[in-house]
Amino acid sequence: MHFPVTTLGYGHRIGIWTQGCSIRCPGCISRDTWESESSSEIQIGALLLAIGPWLGLADGITISGGEPFDQPEALAALLKLLRGGFAGDILVYSGFPHERLFARHSETIKLVDVLITEPFDSSAGQTLTLRGSDNQRIFLLTDLALARYPANFNRQLWGDERRLDVAVTGNEVWMAGIPRIGDMTRFRKQLARRGFSGHSSDQPQPSIRA
Repeated sequence: MHFPVTTLGYGHRIGIWTQGCSIRCPGCISRDTWESESSSEIQIGALLLAIGPWLGLADGITISGGEPFDQPEALAALLKLLRGGFAGDILVYSGFPHERLFARHSETIKLVDVLITEPFDSSAGQTLTLRGSDNQRIFLLTDLALARYPANFNRQLWGDERRLDVAVTGNEVWMAGIPRIGDMTRFRKQLARRGFSGHSSDQPQPSIRA
């Protein structure tokens, strides 16, 4: 969990990353979130308490992973509780095809403002905003989503360059966003040239298994 995140949706957002992914796309930068680790489990109530101080400050919430829909009951429970007291938009990433999600999780999707779907495909290009690869699709499901996320995602709103949020917590550097293919390797090489060393992963955000 992290706040603020400015690279995964409108405004200043709460980011929640779930642990565990059954899709495991080739070239994924989030391999640290693939395994379903019992040590990362957290009760929904405890999660809401943890993000509670941020709810009044956040423009929205982005839920990513891992694969959130690998935990459909927990995801639905979390979304229902958030809808009870949060006025911002909720954006959910999934690597599953949109046909599967709308067929199997239609009631859960009704609780979402923005849904981004399809598996990451490293051969599809990376020219579209908010998407890891250009085959991925964005569904604007509410009036709030349509107001905040214009259909053409114009440059005046989103800019030309991919950006990453960076925060330092103790001895750890946290990043959130969608890097270009190879960005993290280039980042590590630049750090090494400047005399910095240490362990890093391609997407070192904290992950939770709800």
